[in-house]
Amino acid sequence: MPMPISKCSDKVLAPETILKQRKTAHKTAVEKAAAAAAAKKQRSQKRQVIFKRAEQYVKEYRQLERAEVRLRRQAKQAGSFYVPAQPKLAFVVRTKGINKIPPKPRKVLQLLRLLQINNGVFIRLTYATTQMLQIITPYAAWGTPNLKTVKELIYKRGYAKVNKQRLPISDNRIIEESLGKYGIICIEDLVHEIYTVGPNFKIANNFLWPFKLSNPNGGWAKRKVRHFIEGGDVGNRETKINALIRRMN
Repeated sequence: MPMPISKCSDKVLAPETILKQRKTAHKTAVEKAAAAAAAKKQRSQKRQVIFKRAEQYVKEYRQLERAEVRLRRQAKQAGSFYVPAQPKLAFVVRTKGINKIPPKPRKVLQLLRLLQINNGVFIRLTYATTQMLQIITPYAAWGTPNLKTVKELIYKRGYAKVNKQRLPISDNRIIEESLGKYGIICIEDLVHEIYTVGPNFKIANNFLWPFKLSNPNGGWAKRKVRHFIEGGDVGNRETKINALIRRMN
């Protein structure tokens, strides 16, 4: 007698574990998509803030430049001389190696983070730092950098100090993670803080690793150990430091 044929169901039931895996995967994909959309929106808003700040800084720099020109013209029309304010920012470049340096200048060079030849740092000009610069006069050159020099140094040679590591400033996130709590979220904020010697100058300057410059194009002077005004390379050269940095950058 033939066996009866049972009718199989068309719907195949999946195991409970696979259903849970599908549900979890779907939930993770939805959360990831929502997080990506939120991050994209946040980046877009942040870019707008950065652009607005950059425009504001450009306007501020132009106003400072025009005010300088206006004061010079007024002084000339009045038959007098315009004396600009004392500079607040200086850039120092080490011109001497490690041999035959007395203990006191060596200690000052260490305090200024000038550990190698051709290293450069920004410093705030005060009475104390001016006295320190006088001590290291035979071993360093310094002067007042302009806006173009500050920008070129940070954009081209700028490295960040993060967890005692030297990292290239390739993204604004590196700046924001370290200096965001001080209102510095992008490289233009960093340039502005350094150039204007703002309230967070010390923190921003310590965030920057000392600049490692090249030997200047055309070489140093024949007797670079002499002072700049005597035909050498060391000492204070005021605004002439910009030409030296361009040769070394």
